[in-house]
Amino acid sequence: MTVDIVIPTYKPDERLLTIIKKLREQTVAPNRIVLINTEQRYLDNLLRGKSYDKTGKYFEVINVSAREFDHGATRNAGAAGSIADYLLFMTQDAMPADDTLIEKMLKAFDKTGVAAVYARQLANEDASLGERFSRMFNYPADSFVKTGEDKERLGIKTYFCSNACAMYHREVFERLGRFPKDMIFNEDMVFAHTLIENGYAIAYAADAVVYHSHNYTNMQQFHRNFDLAVSQAMHPEVFEDVSSESEGKTYVKEAFAYFKKEKKPLYFVPFAMQSAFRLAGYKLGKNYEKLSRRQILKCTASPNFFHKHWS
Repeated sequence: MTVDIVIPTYKPDERLLTIIKKLREQTVAPNRIVLINTEQRYLDNLLRGKSYDKTGKYFEVINVSAREFDHGATRNAGAAGSIADYLLFMTQDAMPADDTLIEKMLKAFDKTGVAAVYARQLANEDASLGERFSRMFNYPADSFVKTGEDKERLGIKTYFCSNACAMYHREVFERLGRFPKDMIFNEDMVFAHTLIENGYAIAYAADAVVYHSHNYTNMQQFHRNFDLAVSQAMHPEVFEDVSSESEGKTYVKEAFAYFKKEKKPLYFVPFAMQSAFRLAGYKLGKNYEKLSRRQILKCTASPNFFHKHWS
């Protein structure tokens, strides 16, 4: 079985080079590693003086401008021409926990009907308590498989599949049209919906682990959730019959129990404040069409997306 890896990059740091090294040292080594890099100068600065072979032996680079970047189309460009059996999409800050990441993700495809597998994400050492809870909430310790029969039970989580580290059966990926274009966010969940609706299953491999977390400020959470909600509003065929808000209520309730268990109940105060920013961003994003272009550009973390979308 062969695997090609696609990693979008923007202003990468030394962590990316460590990730690539760890990927090259996997028990199942990747066939290709393709970096879809936004703004060439940033990657050039990182690689200046380094001995990495950019001709294709160690990794390949495709440069795009910030105005060209698109969460769906850019990843599709990285996968174009691949003849590997599987495609692994990662982000530039998802660090493999060991050398068996690819091997364990491939193993999950042994289950009947599985066409996509996503890895467990653990918080980095510098992660806040809230971010540690978030990783525990979204990435539990036990593996499972999701199908269309789970929609009533899981709701929106039926389609959860994070491209921070997710692998797809390439033939199925291509046959079902790849990721949708003109995506501000959520290309992974929209394609997961396509898989589920076409009778395929999605596996969560808890034993395949990466370290990946962010300590976002309140405003960063606002902008992120605005874009998240915009993506949902743009794809009602995916999200109109499943609720995100009920999942949000469960998230807050379990967070409070987690902070009490950790003997830091007062942490719920800043967490509640951040949750308020998240909710505000989400509500505005769901109704972005009612906002002026000026208001949208103040709310989004992705102004280039909207400039391109409007044009």
